Amino acid sequence: MVMLLMMLAAASAPMASVRVAFDRDGVTTVDSRGLADAASGRAVTADDPVRIASISKLVVAIGVMRLVEQGVLDLDADVSERLGWRLRHPNYPNVPITLRLLLSHRSGLTDQGGYLIALGEGIEGAVAEPKAWDDANPPGRFFRYTNLNFPVVASVMERATGERFDRLMERLVLAPLKLDACFNWAGCSAEAKARAVVLYDEGKPVRDEQAFIAGCPVTPAKDGSCDLTTWQAGRNGALFSPQGGLRISMRGLAKIGRLLLSDGSVDGVRLLSPASMRVLTTPEWTFDGSNGVQNEEAESGVRAGGFNCRYGLAVSFTATPLPACRDDPVGDRRPRIGHAGEAYGLRSGLWVDRAAGTGIAYFATNVTPEPGTRSALTLTEERLARGE
Repeated sequence: MVMLLMMLAAASAPMASVRVAFDRDGVTTVDSRGLADAASGRAVTADDPVRIASISKLVVAIGVMRLVEQGVLDLDADVSERLGWRLRHPNYPNVPITLRLLLSHRSGLTDQGGYLIALGEGIEGAVAEPKAWDDANPPGRFFRYTNLNFPVVASVMERATGERFDRLMERLVLAPLKLDACFNWAGCSAEAKARAVVLYDEGKPVRDEQAFIAGCPVTPAKDGSCDLTTWQAGRNGALFSPQGGLRISMRGLAKIGRLLLSDGSVDGVRLLSPASMRVLTTPEWTFDGSNGVQNEEAESGVRAGGFNCRYGLAVSFTATPLPACRDDPVGDRRPRIGHAGEAYGLRSGLWVDRAAGTGIAYFATNVTPEPGTRSALTLTEERLARGE
């Protein structure tokens, strides 16, 4: 039976999907389908944690804004001052790189040199590679969605606080909101690990099965070792995958969405001030036809361009009324904020309509790349966004 289900999933439908709708007061509807773990036959639920991919970036930005409010960080300061070494685009050495540029993907960094940095290696070496930079555009002028920005952000956060990134995010965001969530499984409870959603691609498990969870919680050292006692604040912010490694349930992600709906507070917990929320939810960049690459994968042809038309501090904006934009997965032309995620056969989304006071959080595993009809996202994502 399990083998049959895996064959069917490989052919068409997602292995698992969860969609949670919510408003400012709480969850309104839940739709859970399929298997969290095909090997055991365990059904998926809205309380099962899953690797939500790039939605992690939005949660990191909330942590950054908390440190900005506390006066620990400055969005517009040269991050070199915190890193302890000079971070500069080699072609534009006089342009300071700031958290605002990193969070909004306008730093000039690219993913061409990679962004998975092994234990024992450092972020300074990764950004010293010439191919880590966009040769043609100076920092501040061009949007290029780049995962590497977020290991740099995490390194800045660690140097500013002296805390390990995953533990810092627990203190700043996850614990205050009472979320049993974690970056790279290291900080999640045993109960959460037991409920983990396995990621599948073409019907095969590719990440987060129990053997993976029991292994090294970071990218191991080049010799295969995994000694986290060698951690040094700010040396390697990639270790706990700030760009995509958050494990959280859709019920938990809905609470993050409700925070965005309610100007920084949820269930009696004030996490950010309304002023910080205005900064977080204001576009930093709008596509004008030539000032950015609209999709992370657009240049390789994996996904058609048109999705990222407006972007803020790790926040995407949908339904942009411009001809080149295909950024409305719901299809009702109502502007929403949030973020999409994609990795290891998973697609995920968090979208809130602040004017209406409603939102959706969803994911699906084993997603086929069938293009959507309303946006540059997949058909599966569009169906989940709309509740079809």
